Amino acid sequence: MAEVKEKLPGEAYCFACGPKNPIGLHLDFHFVADKYVAEKNLSREYQSYDGVVHGGIVTTMLDEAMGGFLYSTGEKAVTARLDVRYRKPTPVGADLVITGWEEGRRGSFVNMKATIALTDGTVTAEGSAKMALVD
Repeated sequence: MAEVKEKLPGEAYCFACGPKNPIGLHLDFHFVADKYVAEKNLSREYQSYDGVVHGGIVTTMLDEAMGGFLYSTGEKAVTARLDVRYRKPTPVGADLVITGWEEGRRGSFVNMKATIALTDGTVTAEGSAKMALVD
């Protein structure tokens, strides 16, 4: 798999992965075989109900796993469609594994998948996206 592409100066403030964004998630992805993986433990600042990560944050992590995968391989893409299935509440304070991968391509669209799981393998959320490649 390709090496992870370095971020351009303005991208350092990406809410999901930007290291310079003081309120961002600071997701740090790397490739493991053909999968794009990050580990994260979220504090209660990211919760909705007591002890549960906000659904919008869950969606953001899934979207970043899919879009970031393509960006890190040198392709620029935007999310054309995103579907999320919340399988179980994603707990605050738990070690999470966020994983994204490519499922297939058709023309200028790339079908992607992603999951968020606990370290025991329990999937708390899964996403699928159609990413549109752009110039």
